[in-house]
Amino acid sequence: MTRTDFTCAAVDLGASSGRVVAGEVAAGKLELTELHRFPNSPSRTEAGLRWDISRIHREVLTGLDAASAYAPASVGIDSWAVDHGLLDETGNLLAEPYHHRDTRTEGMMERVRELVTDEELYRVTGLQRLPINTLYQLLASEESGQLESARTMLLLPDLLNYWLTGNIGAEITNASTTQLFDVLGDDWAHDLVRRLGLPTRLLPPPHSPGRCAGTLLAEVGTRTGLPAGLPVTSVASHDTASAVVAVPAATERFAYISCGTWSLVGLELDSPVLTERSRAANFTNERGVEGTTRYLRNTMGLWLLQECLRRWRELGMRRELGELLEGAARLPAFRSVLHTDDPAFIASQDMPTAIATACANVGEPVPETPEETVRCVLESLALAHRTTVRDAARLADHEVEVVHMVGGGSRNDLLCQLTADACGLPVVAGPAEATALGNVLVQARAHGAAGDRAAARELVAETQPLRRFEPTGGAQEWSAVEARVHGNRQRDHGVRSTSG
Repeated sequence: MTRTDFTCAAVDLGASSGRVVAGEVAAGKLELTELHRFPNSPSRTEAGLRWDISRIHREVLTGLDAASAYAPASVGIDSWAVDHGLLDETGNLLAEPYHHRDTRTEGMMERVRELVTDEELYRVTGLQRLPINTLYQLLASEESGQLESARTMLLLPDLLNYWLTGNIGAEITNASTTQLFDVLGDDWAHDLVRRLGLPTRLLPPPHSPGRCAGTLLAEVGTRTGLPAGLPVTSVASHDTASAVVAVPAATERFAYISCGTWSLVGLELDSPVLTERSRAANFTNERGVEGTTRYLRNTMGLWLLQECLRRWRELGMRRELGELLEGAARLPAFRSVLHTDDPAFIASQDMPTAIATACANVGEPVPETPEETVRCVLESLALAHRTTVRDAARLADHEVEVVHMVGGGSRNDLLCQLTADACGLPVVAGPAEATALGNVLVQARAHGAAGDRAAARELVAETQPLRRFEPTGGAQEWSAVEARVHGNRQRDHGVRSTSG
């Protein structure tokens, strides 16, 4: 095997699948080789919706075993945010981690409001209020007595790093998503945590991406064939933070959409935006690499389409996604468009029915075919992208000239074109593997094999396949449909408030 300047193993965990890749970095070269991929889905148990983290750990070890043939110089792990494991005083995991879509957090946001105002919570943490946030999950655990035996909370990448190295810590790009972290500092918001009645003992020492999280334990080396003592590098462990590292932007005047199960839509800024207007617009300020702020709003993403496809398969409808997209592209525009962040979509077990019901509730034509449902989903997502990009640029007073779409959604030509049309801006699609590439680039820089953000992005642009979608007009039509959906949402909210 030809050796390159730097080779590492990147563990990239998503909410629907995980994988281990070998990353190779050299002058003018940035390549990924997928070594092991595995499905990832929660288990619905009597105790709630849980992640089988023990199985995920075994799959990671299997992937690292495959990586041993590449003699990696480092290992790094990223995953989705907010979910976590609780360790007891002996360092053992108390139970499989809850999935963020578990309903146990219902009512927790109201409980927080009794203790801390929305305005103060935003000034301290800078985060968008979402029931999935770690704060609300921990409050639900405290209320049920599950924290009594807990001594440490580890977000999932930190938990897996702990099992690889024996070291405990919290990487800050992920810690900043919990609504427990000080947005203006490099530490947990200890005073806030105490006021909310949560034990500060749960909070492990924070650290920045790019440092050594520890070295492989001997037993891990025996299991994987990797040498004991191999460095485990703390990457930007929140998958979106890793994805933003690999955005191939040439200037600072860009917006990004990390489009997968969720759409993370926002800007990269030098400092957080903590104004009242920003809070009211439900924007979040999360940490990025090199002290940057990921100013974004978390919106429903391809979860809607994924769940439709899953449900249609259950019903015996063996339609390929490509066929459905071709059919959807031929349909008239704007027949049925929805606000994608309807709470009914978060944990629906029958997404096509949930979409049909949502359309009926607001007076939109109900999709009658799978193609009509797909068109509804993609136009609704594109509209959410438009609204969020424009809101972010306005609130941050930040000029946007191009939108970079990365992640799995960048492979969806129809969504990319609809997003370009909706935003009235060019969309550069790719890389689809941005998260794994960002993971590799942070490892490479930590080991002296890659440069800073600008150099990393230049390397991505030089080596990865990218596609450009120009807007095709229709600005007035998109403005009209945006007003229509906003009006539908306001009327629906009024009806629900009255009936409630």
